[in-house]
Amino acid sequence: MRKIMFIVILLAMSMAADAKKKVKVAVFPDGTPIPEWFSDTTRVDLSTLGRQYVVTDYGVVRDSTVVQTEALQRVIDRAASEGGGVVVIPRGVFLSGSLFFKPGTHLHVAEGGRLKGSDRIRDFKILPTRMEGQSLKYFAALVNADGVDGFTITGPGTIDGNGYNYWEEFWIRREYNRACTNLEAMRPRLTYISNSQNVTVQDVRLINSPFWTNHVYRSHHIRFLGCYIFSPTSGVKAPSSDAIDLDVCHDVLVHGCYMSVNDDAVVLKGGKGTWADQDPDNGPNYNIIVEDCVYGRVHGCLTLGSESLHDRNIVLRRCKVTDASRVLWLKMRPDTPQHYEYVAVENIEGGCSSFLVVRPWTQFFKPEDREDMPLSTCNNIVIRNIRMDCNNFFDVGKSDKYRLTQFTFENITVKDKKKAFDSTLIDSCTVKNVVIE
Repeated sequence: MRKIMFIVILLAMSMAADAKKKVKVAVFPDGTPIPEWFSDTTRVDLSTLGRQYVVTDYGVVRDSTVVQTEALQRVIDRAASEGGGVVVIPRGVFLSGSLFFKPGTHLHVAEGGRLKGSDRIRDFKILPTRMEGQSLKYFAALVNADGVDGFTITGPGTIDGNGYNYWEEFWIRREYNRACTNLEAMRPRLTYISNSQNVTVQDVRLINSPFWTNHVYRSHHIRFLGCYIFSPTSGVKAPSSDAIDLDVCHDVLVHGCYMSVNDDAVVLKGGKGTWADQDPDNGPNYNIIVEDCVYGRVHGCLTLGSESLHDRNIVLRRCKVTDASRVLWLKMRPDTPQHYEYVAVENIEGGCSSFLVVRPWTQFFKPEDREDMPLSTCNNIVIRNIRMDCNNFFDVGKSDKYRLTQFTFENITVKDKKKAFDSTLIDSCTVKNVVIE
């Protein structure tokens, strides 16, 4: 009897081991397991965030012509002083300059509510911040949260950057001086979240930003869920209105969002310049997943650069592209040591001008002498399960400033007008089941 029981136990253990082997563990491109956190797209429940402070109950009036920055900030400060809670923008239009959320506070824009940025730059504070891969003094965003762990921005209402006058002035400056930089045209961002963790931005309309739409710096465990992110791409276009800029961040999920802006959609930042890798304010981005999104007109769906140092374990998957200039854009700055590795782009369909672009990026760059300058590298880039209609699927150029190695192209069917695919431009390139029509 004991012998039979022992055999039964062994069989059970063997079956359990076989079952375990059959369970496919989701992994990042470098093979490390993807934490369960990335599977959680559950919306934040407002009722769990504390007392709700409807701004019209605290002296803020429904008047779309009056800038009410101070009155709105008083509501935020009161919520913080009373133990935290949700600052609610109710139905109506509320005009404001830069607002600063504090630990324990949250922002909810109710249906029909609109938090609208002032179109006068004087209403935005100048303070130490982060822009274009630099730490510097610049204008605060409309919504700011620094060191606010657990911060949430929720919809279904609208945060409107009211950017038209800023865009118009930018293009006038550019016409007058072609060398005018983005920073010289004074513009605020829409949201800036820094030094924070466990942040959720969900189900909110983020539109018409004067500059970058959402900028996240030195933060982790950040979720963008079901957001609508838009700026004009015709008429008076919205320059540099990137949808989401991730700057020295890790563990970020962008899920189920719509993005259509007059620049890149999801962009990885981190620093720029010949000595950027030695600046403690700069750093890498890693463990980032962008999934189940829809792209309208954008310059790039996923862009690494132009101010980026080291990006690893980056995933773009299950997305629909309707009118992108590029899908994966690897911007290579000759003046900056860059390393892009373990990037996966998979299960993408739709139409674009170029799918993969790897080219030198020389806008506003300043090369310096550095004897030990590292050679920039892109390695372990996987592109698979793609069905696209492209003008140019493979827009890749070689350079003595960077090395391309270990790319994989697998299960790809594309209509490609240029037909420029050339795997010999990449060292150790793997090509499986690629059909170019």
